[in-house]
Amino acid sequence: MRLLLVIVFFLFGFFGVGQEQQIKDVDSLYKEDQLYVGITYNFLGNKPKRLSQNGFSLGFHLGFIKDMPINKRRNLAIGLGLGYSANSFNQNVLIDKSDNNRFVYSILDDPNAYTKNKFSMHLVEVPLEFRWRTSTSISYNFWRIYTGFKASYMLAHTSKYRGDLGSIKYTDIGDFNKFQYGVTLSVGYNTWNIHLYYALNSIFSDNVNLVEDSLNINAIKIGLIFYLL
Repeated sequence: MRLLLVIVFFLFGFFGVGQEQQIKDVDSLYKEDQLYVGITYNFLGNKPKRLSQNGFSLGFHLGFIKDMPINKRRNLAIGLGLGYSANSFNQNVLIDKSDNNRFVYSILDDPNAYTKNKFSMHLVEVPLEFRWRTSTSISYNFWRIYTGFKASYMLAHTSKYRGDLGSIKYTDIGDFNKFQYGVTLSVGYNTWNIHLYYALNSIFSDNVNLVEDSLNINAIKIGLIFYLL
């Protein structure tokens, strides 16, 4: 009986140490913030004088980022991911077609002449981030500063108008830049993180102009981003 107890004790000790070592090995390879969900308020930069925004211009963002730590402490990392983004911009630029079937862009000066005027975009995104954080393998509440670059490809777009001119909708506007890119910054603690995106190129191609001005507008997005796992 004594021999049996010694053997059982030895086996429990052996497997206990092995399990503890396994936990340590897993903990030493922990990763952070591999899923993200965000919501932003969308602004237009480089606006012509008469261009204005109205209503809520929102963006919704979600995706996966592979976290790749680059130091032993694992508080520095490179993140590379893939995501989806839907964005709307409510403003007073009317997108319509001329008699020769070309798209023309004009400013709507009377806000009472329409009830809706916006364009929206659906994008697939590739974020690349340099990540600093104060996390450990057992801490879920920590500070983070993530800076980076994001490249996007436009899957679909829509322009909608409803007002005195009737209802106008287009989904085949070739003047949108299919490829868009910009810099990003996410800063926060625990769940709450402020997110900023500043586009480095225009929403529209270079040949798009208003009658009296250029339309070299870019996207600026400010909001909240939530990281999971």
